[in-house]
Amino acid sequence: MNFHLTQMPDRLQKPRTHGITMVMDKGMSLEETRNFLSIAEPHTDIVKLGFGTSYVTPHLREKIELYKSHNIPVYFGGTLFEAFLIRNKFDDYIAVCKDYGIDYMEVSDGSITIPHAEKCGYIEKLTRVGTVLSEVGSKDATHIIPPYKWIELMRAELEAGATYVIAEAREAGNVGIYRGSGEVREGLVQEILTQIPEEKIIWEAPQKAQQLYFIELIGCNVNLGNIPPTEMLALEAMRVGLRGDSFHFFLDKKESK
Repeated sequence: MNFHLTQMPDRLQKPRTHGITMVMDKGMSLEETRNFLSIAEPHTDIVKLGFGTSYVTPHLREKIELYKSHNIPVYFGGTLFEAFLIRNKFDDYIAVCKDYGIDYMEVSDGSITIPHAEKCGYIEKLTRVGTVLSEVGSKDATHIIPPYKWIELMRAELEAGATYVIAEAREAGNVGIYRGSGEVREGLVQEILTQIPEEKIIWEAPQKAQQLYFIELIGCNVNLGNIPPTEMLALEAMRVGLRGDSFHFFLDKKESK
């Protein structure tokens, strides 16, 4: 950090497996990626090439290598996995990941229906290839999953070998663990946390209010995902109590008077 402050929370440093920030890259150019890394590399743990953008991204291989040169893992969005799967091209998906040097993979079923035992089978197979992030929840706002089912699905996918389970919210933050307005389904989140270790969950939280909620609930080392590249420094400042919304979270009330 650039200077010393007392009463700062114990923010884990990279490389870390807890307190991670996953960035959603929806189509930055190579120059934009370089600029992003010049500022946000110390705070970025994983980058997702959102949904199916990797299929249409120019200079894809060069972009992936750019992230990897900064020791930041990259993975294709879960929608791309589903696009291969619905075309009966699972082995081709693995081949593409290997060809591009992708060793993080997302298994999701937000756009298609996959029997859960079959989904867990894909997770098991992909753990032999790399690190698996498994997304739970639907992109369909009308498909409401009860809390006990979220817990059951998350537990099974972790047991199948997923390193993290991702709580679905889409890039807009208005489905899954959120209501259409973006408001957190607090009862759902808190019930999940009674059964699933928080360090194994990445909460998709593209909106500031959502990020703030999880930092206040879990702490500065909560795992957050789908963060817009332009919001990275603002999020890191909020994590450590250096934004108005979180200013008092970590202060010792007696010392700060």
